[in-house]
Amino acid sequence: MALVIEHDFRVDATPARVWEVVTDLQHYPEWNPFVVRCESTLVVGDPILMRVRVLPFFAQPQREWILEHEPGRRLCYGLASMPLGALESRRSHDVTADGATGARYQSRFELSGWLSPVVALLLGGRLREGFTAMSRALVQRAECAT
Repeated sequence: MALVIEHDFRVDATPARVWEVVTDLQHYPEWNPFVVRCESTLVVGDPILMRVRVLPFFAQPQREWILEHEPGRRLCYGLASMPLGALESRRSHDVTADGATGARYQSRFELSGWLSPVVALLLGGRLREGFTAMSRALVQRAECAT
């Protein structure tokens, strides 16, 4: 059974502004309580290097790979399937127009594989808190500049 965490927000900012916040990785430490450091070229196949605050007292290093990048619309990255299908992850950010001046921001994280129930049991609550905090902070950051 996969662990899925999804958020769908209407943002009072242009899609371009929301996309700018999603892809302005160097400024993540200024606003992002979950991914406190992030570096990548955002080129499909390249790594995305992060420090993720799953636990309140430690930001763990995380290396994933850019899987999809449609500028202005979609960014997806994750971990390829581990040996024997133990774990696989996908994280996506989708931005679309919502009305004349607004945007819709959709965030999705999916962790699958036979080991995912164990991770969900041990860290599921923390991951939900982290992705929720990040999504809300992203919306706030995008709306502050409008």
